[in-house]
This record gives sequence, structure tokens and C-alpha cells, in this order.
Amino acid sequence: MLNTIFKKLLKLLFIAFLANAALFCVFWFDLDGKLMFYVVEPFLKKHYDNMERKDVIKTDYSPDKFPQYKYET
Repeated sequence: MLNTIFKKLLKLLFIAFLANAALFCVFWFDLDGKLMFYVVEPFLKKHYDNMERKDVIKTDYSPDKFPQYKYET
């Protein structure tokens, strides 16, 4: 009984050690920053640069379009 608990505890500690080593490698080699720079950012640029936008220069400006705000004092 005690032997199986000890083995399970060792397995848990070993898994925790491997997770800690993996996270340290991510930190040491800046893998999250490289993922953002080489994968996520180009994907977002490609997506957002191809979006259709209205041309704000060609839109007419008229002050009557906006509601009149009245403040009670």
C-alpha cells in the first residue's frame, strides 16, 4: 500500500519536473515571443490587412447628422 503511494508520488514529481523543465525552455529560448512574431502576427496582419474598410475621406461631413445635446443646468 505504502509502496504504491510512493510510486505514484514519484510519478507525479517526475511529471511536475518535466513540466517545469519545459516551461523553463520556453522562457530561456523565448519560444512564446517567437511564436507570436513568426506565426500569430503574420496571420493577424494577413487577416486585418485584407478587411474592407470604408473610405473616410470620401464620406460627406454634415453637422446636421449628429443629434443636438442639451444639458440642463
